[in-house]
Amino acid sequence: MKKNRIARVLTRILRMTLMVAAGFALFSYLVMRLWNWLAPEIFGWHTINFWQAVGLFFLSKLLFGGFRGGWGHRRHWHGRHEGWEHMTPEQREKFRKGLAGCMWSREAGGRVEPGAGSQATEAGH
Repeated sequence: MKKNRIARVLTRILRMTLMVAAGFALFSYLVMRLWNWLAPEIFGWHTINFWQAVGLFFLSKLLFGGFRGGWGHRRHWHGRHEGWEHMTPEQREKFRKGLAGCMWSREAGGRVEPGAGSQATEAGH
């Protein structure tokens, strides 16, 4: 019974390792194809081989994406909304007033007059 469990775990680990390696190879191949299709035509740069594409893919992941697991940075904002629940009403009002002058504020379609954010938010809730 215990040997079956160990065999299943090892099989899963082997499968996941092979899937990760295949995914990495596929994305490296796509980087190579895109580079060789676009870069010489647009910029006049040389074409690259598969191993250069692996290095380029690895470098771009380090510089821009990181190896955090999952796609994108979903976990970055996890739990950030809890701070609002712990604010006092005075702190919430101060926060709303600070947002009132922002161009990206939701009130008035992104164009908010200073001081209008707190009244619009109170009326909306």
